[in-house]
Amino acid sequence: MRMALPFFGNKDGSPADGSLGQRSSMREYDQALLWVTLLLLLLGMVMVYSASVSLPDSPKYANYKNHHFLLRQAAFIGFGLLAGAFAFRMRIEQWEKWTPFLFVGALLLMFLVLVPGIGKGVNGARRWIGLGGFSLQPSELMKLMMVFYAADFTVRKQQYMHSLSKGFFPMAAAVAFCGGLLMLQPDLGAFGVIVCIAMGILFLGGFNIIWFAGMLGVLASVFFMIILISPWRYERMVAFLSPWEVENAQGKAFQLTHSLIAFGRGELFGVGLGGSVEKLHYLPEAHTDFLLAVIGEELGLAGVLTVTALFYWIVRRAFEIGRQSIAAEKFFAGLVAKGIGIWIGTQVVINMGVNVGLLPTKGLTLPLMSYGGSGIAINCIGLAVLLRIDYENRVMMRGGRA
Repeated sequence: MRMALPFFGNKDGSPADGSLGQRSSMREYDQALLWVTLLLLLLGMVMVYSASVSLPDSPKYANYKNHHFLLRQAAFIGFGLLAGAFAFRMRIEQWEKWTPFLFVGALLLMFLVLVPGIGKGVNGARRWIGLGGFSLQPSELMKLMMVFYAADFTVRKQQYMHSLSKGFFPMAAAVAFCGGLLMLQPDLGAFGVIVCIAMGILFLGGFNIIWFAGMLGVLASVFFMIILISPWRYERMVAFLSPWEVENAQGKAFQLTHSLIAFGRGELFGVGLGGSVEKLHYLPEAHTDFLLAVIGEELGLAGVLTVTALFYWIVRRAFEIGRQSIAAEKFFAGLVAKGIGIWIGTQVVINMGVNVGLLPTKGLTLPLMSYGGSGIAINCIGLAVLLRIDYENRVMMRGGRA
C-alpha cells in the first residue's frame, strides 16, 4: 500500500499515487505577501496625498495642483505593479543568467547620472536621469542588482568563501566601485544600504565570521572618515547630536526637530488623518524622506507600530522563503530571497531611525510608501521576484516544474 503525500506529485501536477483525488490545499502563490504589499502601497499613497496636499501654497510648488503628487504616486504604483507582474513571470534561473549583464547595465546608468546634460541635479545632488516628465534614479535599481550580483557571486565562489583573496576582495572591489559612483552623486544612504546587502549575503553564504567582524570594523571606520572629511556631513552629524540648540534647530537639524515635534503631537492615536500641522511647510519634503513623521502625527504610535509590523512581516517572510529554497538546494534563489529581506529591512530601519532621531539625516525613502517613481517600481519588482521564488518552491513541493 502506497501512502500519498499531500504536497508532492508527478511532474504534471497529479497526485503521486496516480489517483485523481482532491487538489492540494496549498495556494499557488503567497496571497498574504501580496496583500501586505498592496496595503503598504495604498496606505503610502494616502499619506503622500495628506503630506503634499498643502504644498501648492508654497512658491516652490505654486504651479502644482493639490492632487499633483497623489496622481503621480498612483501612476507610479500602477507602473510598479505592471513591472512586478512582468518580473513575476520570469523564472529565477533566467535572472541568474542575466545577473552579470544587469549589474553592468546598472553601473552604466549610475555613470550616466554624472554626465552633464544627462544627469539631473536637485538640491546639489545628481541622482536622476530625466525621462520627459519623469526621472530614473539608478541607485534604486542598483539595490536590487546588488542583491542579484552578491547572490550569484556567492554561489559561484562558494568554495572560496573562507579566502580573502578569492572570496572577499573581488566582491569588495565591485562594491567599492559602485560606492565610488554613489559618493560622486553624492548618496551616502544608498551606499550604506548596498554595503549591508553585499555583506549580509556574503555572511549568509558562509564567509568567515572572524574576517566578517573585522570587515565590519573597517567599513565603520570608512564611513566615519567620510563624515570627517566632508564639512557639510560633519556639520549635520554635530547638529544630529545636539538638535535642540537654537543654531542647529534653525539649520542642519531643522527637519529632525520638526519630525520629533510631529511624533510628539501624534501621541498614541494621532490627531486624525489630514490633521497634521508639521506638514504645513514646517517639515520640508514631508512626502518623501519624512513621511513616517506625518504618519506618526496623524495616526499616532498605533499607526507607526502597524507600519513597522507590516514591514517586519515582509522581512521575516523573505527569510522564510529563502530558507525553503536553500533547503531545496536552490541556493541562488534562497540568497536572493534573503537579500531582498536585508534590503527592505535595512532601508526601513535607516529611514525610521532618521525620522525618530536615532540616526543622522539621510536621503533614504520609506520603501513602498514614500513618494518616488524609481523607488516604488524597484520595490515592486523586488517583491515580485520574492513571490516568484516562493511560487517555484510551491510548484516543486507539488512535484511539478515552474
